Amino acid sequence: MPDSHESASAPARFGPLDFQLVLLRRMADHNPGLVEDARRELGVTIAGMREANRRWQAMTRSPRTRGAAARYRSVLGTPDTVRRTIGDLECEALLWPVPLWPDLRFEVLLAPTGAVWNEWLIRTPGAPGPSLRTLADLTPWSCTVDEAARAFPPARPLEGTAPTRWRLAFSAPQEQGGERHRCVAEFTWGLLQRVSFPDGEP
Repeated sequence: MPDSHESASAPARFGPLDFQLVLLRRMADHNPGLVEDARRELGVTIAGMREANRRWQAMTRSPRTRGAAARYRSVLGTPDTVRRTIGDLECEALLWPVPLWPDLRFEVLLAPTGAVWNEWLIRTPGAPGPSLRTLADLTPWSCTVDEAARAFPPARPLEGTAPTRWRLAFSAPQEQGGERHRCVAEFTWGLLQRVSFPDGEP
């Protein structure tokens, strides 16, 4: 019989709730207020969020860590699977629900070799996306990288500041039919965080 003290003190399994805290932790630099509201919605303390991030970092950096795809399956459970064609290659996409954002899915894109190509939030396949016509529509957490790129072509990808961050440069009007202004949209885990203006506020 296992020692009861050891069982009681063993860390709980790292699961979907903890992973949502990891997503939020990365977004706190840009939108601390939204992150705070989401943390409270999940019923987790600030210390709990920090601990989830610490455990995630330990998992990803451990010399005994499994591959990224296997790690996500272990944490998030069995995914939905779809086939995607990128250029001349057909690849597999793994999709998991994210309760904080019911219309989004966390996607892990696998190369034909099984290596992870990309990992971010996307709109749930078949779900209606946001109506993006002007700068006013580009509010935090309103859209994904792909949605912004489609709404304001031609969008140009820029180098991100971290592996979980993306940036897009494009032009968008303040009002429909108005003058377009150059801007840079910043995303964390594929979700819009903020928009900045290289030429100053429009």
